[in-house]
Amino acid sequence: MLEIYLDNSATTQADPLVVAAMVAALQRDYGNPSSLHRRGAVAERLVTEGRAAVAEALGVAPDEIYFTGSGTEANNLAIKGTAAARKGRGRHIITTAIEHPAVLNACRAVQDQGYQVTYLNVDEQGVLRVADLEAALRPDTILVSVMHVNNEVGSVQPIRQIGALLQSLPLGQRPYLHVDAVQSFGRLELDPQRWGIDMVAISAHKLHGPKGIGALWVRSGVQLVPLIDGGEQERGLRSGTENVPGIVGFGVAARQAHRERAAVQKRMTAWREKFIARIRSAIPSVRLNGPEHGAAPHIINLAFPGLPGEQLVHFLESKGVYVSTGSACSSRQPDSHVLRALGVPREAGAIRLSLSRLTTEAEMDQAADVLVAVVRELQRLYKGRG
Repeated sequence: MLEIYLDNSATTQADPLVVAAMVAALQRDYGNPSSLHRRGAVAERLVTEGRAAVAEALGVAPDEIYFTGSGTEANNLAIKGTAAARKGRGRHIITTAIEHPAVLNACRAVQDQGYQVTYLNVDEQGVLRVADLEAALRPDTILVSVMHVNNEVGSVQPIRQIGALLQSLPLGQRPYLHVDAVQSFGRLELDPQRWGIDMVAISAHKLHGPKGIGALWVRSGVQLVPLIDGGEQERGLRSGTENVPGIVGFGVAARQAHRERAAVQKRMTAWREKFIARIRSAIPSVRLNGPEHGAAPHIINLAFPGLPGEQLVHFLESKGVYVSTGSACSSRQPDSHVLRALGVPREAGAIRLSLSRLTTEAEMDQAADVLVAVVRELQRLYKGRG
């Protein structure tokens, strides 16, 4: 039976090299990195090597990488840790209306503690206007949190321009810039040092690494209050015995993604354009949600008027094509806050197709054939009911 997996923004298949490295860490090099004996020293070396690989892929210093249990935890550490560390300087945070729930809910949590949060709208393409951010800045703004790539529609935010804007402010008035790069790390160019970013949250399972391991890059000199009380792991910022197999897998996945990024990005861009053109030619009523050009190449969000997204997902699955209606973290929610922010009508159900470096052009062609057939079948069905 045909099986084409196009839900890679939710999670990816683990690379065989990642699995092999993790099995060795689980079965052979299983010591605690904090132990003083040889097995502990071997485990500590593996953590150091994994940290170096992730840092190299991000273009930062290894001692600025702090491993967490997920991208969600990394985002929470950045937002809540900043709020606690900088409350004496101000209590205002700026973010966008289309952030991942990990960021939105962390911001709502600090609101409950008396902080003020400004949720900026985006344009119809899902892109933040830098002028809107500039207008929202206040003397008591301590943090700006903007995702790099939106996980539902693939819009790419102007992080470099945002960083330049914040760097132009007097040092004493400069808020930290936090970027949720879970959907862009290893897929798009990202240069935290040159772009004026202070914190970057990333996750392994979005780039063929394991689930349950993320990281937060923290620029040297940035002050955060830890979320977890415990030992002194991760230089005291994230206590708890290190997930050695996860860190090993993250390192392998990051190295592979970094090595192949440019080539993968080029071919994904071509396949995305070809796929959208093919669907538009066959189903002229289709709506592309998100940017026409300049979007992240691995995300395609389409709406077919009158057809519920959930029904499309299940019909496609019955034909062997796996897609989603949007964020896996909010898949039980019938409505999308991202699509509403873009002005997409509530009745316009949508599906998201997301690629990975293991996706092939043949799979994209086959998926287009199946999608066209399914949409036409459902359109006939709904027309017959009318």
